[in-house]
Amino acid sequence: MSDFVTTLSVSEAQSRLHELTVVDVRTPAEFTSGHLPDAVNVPLDRIGRALPELRQAAGRKPLLLVCASGARSDNAAGTLASHGIPAASLTGGTTAWVAEGHGLQYPDGRPHAVWAMERQVRFTAGSIVLLGLALGLFVRPAFQLLSAAIAAGLVFSALTNTCGMAVVLGKLPFNQRGKDPLVTARETLRG
Repeated sequence: MSDFVTTLSVSEAQSRLHELTVVDVRTPAEFTSGHLPDAVNVPLDRIGRALPELRQAAGRKPLLLVCASGARSDNAAGTLASHGIPAASLTGGTTAWVAEGHGLQYPDGRPHAVWAMERQVRFTAGSIVLLGLALGLFVRPAFQLLSAAIAAGLVFSALTNTCGMAVVLGKLPFNQRGKDPLVTARETLRG
């Protein structure tokens, strides 16, 4: 496994899919919207709790981490690396996978319409900024600090490659549909 790189392109991943354990780090709702064949769902905010199972799985087959765009899977790969668990991230995520003509699997055989986490964050951040500006204009100027706080959070998010808003949104009920992914992942990863 020492020759295993930290990122794989879609074509590299597709040709090696049979020899990889694919771990999708998106929310359970995003996972139900379509995932790579035979992927296991371990949401990014639960990676720490799945370390023993991920370590065991990595000992059997190299891990390929996947999200919608590659950002969360890069983050997860860094977390695993800090615990001595080698893993690669799919460059471009499921978006690139589909763009290159590869199909997705669906837990119950059909896709579910779910907004990707990045889209949910953009919508929420934009809504809060607009609300802060409107309240600042029509109610009290101090409400503009709400918009400033969101702007500061976005800058912090970009600098640290983390997103607190995504973590909070990921815990909302509509992002937690279905069976507990950590229970399912543990069963699958223990092999």
